[in-house]
Formats: sequence, C-alpha cells, structure tokens
Amino acid sequence: MKYDNLTLHTDKYQINMMYAHWLQGTYKQKAVFEVYFRKLPFGSGYAVFAGLERVIQYIQHLHFGDEEIAYLRTQEENYREDFLEALRAFKFGGDLQAVPEGTLVFPNEPLVRVVACMFEAQLVETAILNFVNYQTLVATKASRIKQVAPRDVLLEFGTRRAQEADAAIWGARAAYVAGFHATSNLRAGMLFGIPTKGTHAHAWVQAHDTEEEAFRAYAEALPEQVTLLVDTYDTLRSGVPNAIKTARLLQSRGKSMNAIRLDSGDLAYLSQQARHMLDEAGFPEVKIVASNDLDENIIEGLKAQDAKIDVWGVGTQLITAADQPALGGVYKLVAREKNGEFVPVIKISGNPEKVTNPGFKEAYRIINKKTGKAEADYLALQHEVDIKKGERIKLFDPIHPYIYKFIDDYEAVPLLHPIFLQGKLVYVEPTLDEIRDYHTQQKQSFWPQYLRKLNPEVYRVNLSVALWKLKMDLIHEHQR
Repeated sequence: MKYDNLTLHTDKYQINMMYAHWLQGTYKQKAVFEVYFRKLPFGSGYAVFAGLERVIQYIQHLHFGDEEIAYLRTQEENYREDFLEALRAFKFGGDLQAVPEGTLVFPNEPLVRVVACMFEAQLVETAILNFVNYQTLVATKASRIKQVAPRDVLLEFGTRRAQEADAAIWGARAAYVAGFHATSNLRAGMLFGIPTKGTHAHAWVQAHDTEEEAFRAYAEALPEQVTLLVDTYDTLRSGVPNAIKTARLLQSRGKSMNAIRLDSGDLAYLSQQARHMLDEAGFPEVKIVASNDLDENIIEGLKAQDAKIDVWGVGTQLITAADQPALGGVYKLVAREKNGEFVPVIKISGNPEKVTNPGFKEAYRIINKKTGKAEADYLALQHEVDIKKGERIKLFDPIHPYIYKFIDDYEAVPLLHPIFLQGKLVYVEPTLDEIRDYHTQQKQSFWPQYLRKLNPEVYRVNLSVALWKLKMDLIHEHQR
C-alpha cells in the first residue's frame, strides 16, 4: 500500500457531494469558500498562521490514480463508472489565496480562500483544514513559548510524543517558523533545513559501569558537541561533579564542553546549584539545558524563580498542543455562482458565533500611519473602493456596533495573497528563514497589550458597513 497520494485524505461526504453535484450537472458551478477559526487558542491574543507549504504541495499533487479509483468502486454508494472516469481526469484548476505563513491572525477572518468549481472546492476542504489547523496551533504555541523566553535558545524535542510521523516533522517546522532555534528530528532537519540538536539518553549512562566512565566515553566520541545529561542517579552529588571532571578532561585536550542537561527534579533549585558549581570550577561558559514537560507557563514560572537555564528543550506540551489539542478552523461557503455572477450566501445558527460573514470579500490590516501599528483588521466586499483608495472608513465592533471610531490616515495592507491562479502556482515561496524573520517583523506591528500571554487586549476584526448590512439583510431574509 502506498501512502504518498493524499487525494483521498478527505472525508467521505466530500466525495458524496461531488457525486451529487455531478449527477445534477452543477459540478462546474463556481463557488467561494473561506478557511477561518472562530476562537483563539490557549487564551492567546493572536494566532500564527502556518501550513501553507503543505497546502501547496497537496494541491500540486492532487490526482485520482488507479488505486484510488479501485477503492471508490468498493464503496456502498455504487458510484457510476462515468463519475469515476471524471475523477480520473480531475485536476485542480481553481484559484487559491492565502495569508503568508508567519502572519499574526485573528478570529473570523479568512486565512485561505478557494475560488473553484464545486467539484474541486469540495474535495480540498478536509485536507486544507487538517494542515492549517494543526500547524497554526503548534506555531501559536511555539510563539507563546518564545514570548516568555525571548533571548534563550529553544529546542523542539517532541517527535516521540507527536501524533504520528507527519505531525512530528510539520510540527517541528511550525515551531521553527515561530522562533524555535532547532529540532531533535533529523528528518525535519533534512526536509526543511532546520538546525538539529541532540544530546544523549539516560540509557547511555546506564550502559556503562559508572557515570564518570559514560561521560568520558561520550566526550571522546563527540568532543566538539558535548552536552551531558546529569540526572540519571543524583544530579548534584554525582551528575554535575562528573560533568565537571569531563569538562576538565576536554580542557586538557584543548576542547570545551557545551552544556549539561537537567531532565527532572526541581529545575529552579538544581539549575541554580549547578550554575554555582560550574562557575566555582571555572566553567562559566558551560550552558544549562532543561527539559521535562515544559510549556510557556512552567518556563515563565522558572524564570520568575531566577532559574539559571540557558536552553529549553520543549516536547510533549508543544508538539501535541496539550492544553488545546485542536484549533477548530472551519471551511465555509460564502458565495456561489448564479447566472454568471457570484451571489452571497450565509449560514445562520442558534450559536451567534457560528453565523458566517457572507460574500466575496477581501481582508485588510489597517496600519495607522502615525504610529506604524495595526489598528484593526477589516473585511470588505470585493467591489468596495473606499478602502482601496485609502478613504475614511468606520471601524466598529460587529458584536457591539455602537462601539466605533473613524480612521482616515491609514495604510490598508491586503492579507490574502494569490497562491494558485487557474490551477497554476503563481506564488514565489519564501525560504523558511524568511518566513521566520517575517513572523518576527509581524509582532513589531502590534501594540504589546495584544500580544501578552495573560489576559491580552482583544484585537478587533471589523466588517465594513456594506458587509454588515449585507449580513443583516440575509439574516432577515432567511428569518422571514
């Protein structure tokens, strides 16, 4: 069995809807779908968009081969053969726009927009959500960790706890986008050019007669990359003293030890004592690495206790986004073709937050020219010209419309960029380091109160007056 074709990486109801559209002759009807999320994860003030590279690869390789067609023949729906032949000829020929990776994003604004025939637009929903939801979640978690340790080295150590192989490598990439410095996963390093780091396990120490012997043997094997795990037996009574002996041995040979690693116990106390012992022995340059189910809250607490930790190895809590294991992004139809033009559609719900914003629209970031900072994000219908001309606009809270202000000295930065046009890739993909630098620049465009980890100020995503009126009109129409 082959796993490299992701075309059937979709929910069955997508194929069923494609079949129904094909039967009734509406499969070539164009539609506009948007990907967005309704609620920020982790109680954060922002999220970090990631997953676009994976989406691009997926779209480029979409095809129904012999195996996929043969499998669909086995389904209880008994799809007609001429439908299966239509699938065999399938190729994505639509448009796709997306926010650049590393962009700070907020609820209810489009992150990805698909403009394609129903046949194509329905198929890609599940996979796009899968890629974007997971990678955006991990990138957001990584960015929060970066917030509390902005000048420290951050290592992604999560592979063994990730939800399978793909999650490990794409999670490592998402963490790197948001500011992590290296990963333990060699495959991620090979595929994406992420720096890799590794030490040794407790098993290395246990495999020798003494801890001192284990450290010496490791230093002889890798004299340029010596980081020693010091908590196998007793961190302060044997681990650190034996590490100091090894550091002296390396020093006598013109080499130097990089670091010691703490993986258990009271990391604040142990790091303080270890730092004192290393300094007393004449090794102030030796760094202290810490691991052990770390996240942004634990790291922040350790720093508040003046822990002497220079490098943080973060695994399970990051790669699984343990305190919020799903982003909850959705893929919603906002317009469909009728009589040669796009007409807006809306989804109404008993849950107000699930009512969609209808219509073919654009998303902008409103930058105040005086401060250089983001004022709000702004959704407007595609035909609206005031925002494109930089004319005065009204920013109002869509939940509480009586809260508003006007702004006229601004720059409207489009958030969505063309990725595919008529099925052709037109986007010049930045390097991973360029994406990482872009994310850093993004944070500088926002006031600190929107970025803080605890109780951040709410950053507004505003609707234009025309879009708000369209939404209200459609709600009233359907209620009648």
